[in-house]
Amino acid sequence: QVQLVESGGGVVQPGESLRLACTASGFTLSEYIIGWFRQAPGKEREGVSVIVGSGTPYYADSVIGRYTITRDNGENTVYLQIENLKPEDTAVYFCTAGQGLAKVNGYYYFDTYDYWGQGTQVTVSS
Repeated sequence: QVQLVESGGGVVQPGESLRLACTASGFTLSEYIIGWFRQAPGKEREGVSVIVGSGTPYYADSVIGRYTITRDNGENTVYLQIENLKPEDTAVYFCTAGQGLAKVNGYYYFDTYDYWGQGTQVTVSS
């Protein structure tokens, strides 16, 4: 079956780090544009980081310097490393595979979303 599965979320204190993983089944990640989106309660889903087929990463303006997206082709997995976590990072983090990349108001969006994962919760609290 075709699916994306996220993992790695949890409850952490400010200043700590997390490594989120998005593993694909039934398709090859490197053949799609892969994005990490986050959604906090009451807010729109924000495209915070993207990696294209060539491996070039892109980041939303607000997360530059703290978020790093990478891809392991052998494991068919895309990772999101988040350093120096802040309370405003609290959200459900989703990965998606799609096409047609755009940047609007500092965040990334796709024209077409082919697949979504179920999401993994990140909670940053002291």
